[in-house]
Amino acid sequence: MVEEATVDAYGEAEQAGGFFTMIEEHLRVPFSTTVLGVEVVVTKVDMTEADEIVVTCQHGRDKQRISILELPLPSPPPAGAEWIAAYRYWQKSGR
Repeated sequence: MVEEATVDAYGEAEQAGGFFTMIEEHLRVPFSTTVLGVEVVVTKVDMTEADEIVVTCQHGRDKQRISILELPLPSPPPAGAEWIAAYRYWQKSGR
């Protein structure tokens, strides 16, 4: 999966962009999960100007973006969550 996301990508920013594209295409949102003991709904995947993949979490009217690396996944995980796992692996492996 790492190879599929990073094919034809030069440098870390383009590789992160490849993962963002795969996650955005395959991750089924919205889905519910728990962040710091609060049930939230993950509504959107985005990429920051610093090339970090983030999700928008909503609880009532409150919204907050958090890194997808810090996002606790529910059990069972949503469809497409394997791309989050691949991105986390890529991040930890030193790219």
